[in-house]
Amino acid sequence: MVSQDMSDMTPREVRQAIREGKWTGPTAGMAPEFVQANLVIVPSDWAFDLLLFSQRNPRPCPLLEVTEPGDPEPRELAAGSDIRTDLPRYRVYRDGVLAEEPTDIRDLWRDDLVSFLIGCSFTFEGALMDAGVPVRHVEMGVNVPMYITSVPCRPAGRLKGQVVMSMRPIPAVMIARAVSTTALFPAVHGAPLHVGEPGMIGIEDLSRPDFGDPVEIREGEIPVFWGCGVTPQAALMASKPPFAITHSPGHMFLTDRKDREYSVF
Repeated sequence: MVSQDMSDMTPREVRQAIREGKWTGPTAGMAPEFVQANLVIVPSDWAFDLLLFSQRNPRPCPLLEVTEPGDPEPRELAAGSDIRTDLPRYRVYRDGVLAEEPTDIRDLWRDDLVSFLIGCSFTFEGALMDAGVPVRHVEMGVNVPMYITSVPCRPAGRLKGQVVMSMRPIPAVMIARAVSTTALFPAVHGAPLHVGEPGMIGIEDLSRPDFGDPVEIREGEIPVFWGCGVTPQAALMASKPPFAITHSPGHMFLTDRKDREYSVF
């Protein structure tokens, strides 16, 4: 669970604390009002495939920035940052298989690596809470539950896979409010992709998410599903590039951009 000291930090201070090894946990609730981003790093010969994949699947993969090959600094989102050290935990995939989860990837860095920063639904959670809509994983101090669904992505080049969705239980009387609130953030997943029966999108057991942690669903609440930036990780596992690095689900990159910059109101 994020401490009060961490939640009160600026994004730059959070990144510095992470770089110094003072925080290795999930980032939900950190630096409120600032955008958090998913990360995917691939060799340059896979970069066009991932760019096209993101363009063809904008709801789960809203692209915020792409770096130059070999450049570890996402200059538009956070000048002075270092993508190799400033996330709490990473995932390294070799031939589509998770090989390790380091907290620093400087020793894995190569001159041909291209970083993709993808929008995160954490961005609209502040607006949900401001609207009086509960966000259960924040209340519980755990990672948001994420599920690989049966909904196919549009393939692009060598990349294919299923849409990953994050779930938040919402009181039935607040569903319309949750939909209208998140729809104002189209650049960071926007409105839900599915409301209600999880079996219709291939989820058999909500208590067993593919990523993140299960959360309590209370009487009168309905599971609501949003597109999730972990979708590229599912595509990497399905498509098996020889090498790729991502964030560990829920362990995001804190940017210097304000949430309101990505809203349409």
